[in-house]
Amino acid sequence: MVANAKSAKAVTVESRRLSAEDRRQQIVQAAIALFARKGFEGTTTKEIALATGVSEALIFRHFPTKQDLYSAIIDHKMRECHHLLLEEVREAMAHRDDRAFFVRLAEEILRMYREDPEFIRLMLFSALEGHELSRMVYERHVAGMFEELVAYIARRVRERAFRAVDPRVAARAFVGMAAHHALVRELFDPSERLLKLDDRAAARSFAAIFLDGVARRPKSDRATTRRNRAQ
Repeated sequence: MVANAKSAKAVTVESRRLSAEDRRQQIVQAAIALFARKGFEGTTTKEIALATGVSEALIFRHFPTKQDLYSAIIDHKMRECHHLLLEEVREAMAHRDDRAFFVRLAEEILRMYREDPEFIRLMLFSALEGHELSRMVYERHVAGMFEELVAYIARRVRERAFRAVDPRVAARAFVGMAAHHALVRELFDPSERLLKLDDRAAARSFAAIFLDGVARRPKSDRATTRRNRAQ
């Protein structure tokens, strides 16, 4: 009993040494771990407080509402993104480098699933439980990036580099290839027995499959295809 009391006291003293921002981050990280493991409905504020080594009152002092905590989780996760790769994606867009653009984009999707499965589980729990966090992430981050992809495909269609495809359907198809592969790997095939493919090779393959389907071919190639079909 004495040992437990000393341990609890040590935790309290340690928590007091943290700055307000460090303590906020400590609470956020504990909440993410618990939500990802138990879901939102299965996690209480008391459990978050115990995992952090603080009182529930301190949790509410930093996050007066659930929305405040969810917003902090989103901001924390978005800061962990590799912005360098996103810059490379936008640079490829500016130079109309279709292959580099789609390869880099697929790599980013695959990296996110591989390096942060905790956040993926968090989003799955949120969606399955009808929780608002998945909606908040979509509205704040996913929707904007998706619209950028749609706009790029639409521009390449107007420039006659791509066939007259529906930009939104094409965007969903490309993201779907990479995201489905990553999700199946994380949920059902972590040892990669069904498909052993490193992220770089997978990204190149998905980009090639997509571009082969949407890229406008020279007239000579189209004529050859029609002749082969006629035969």
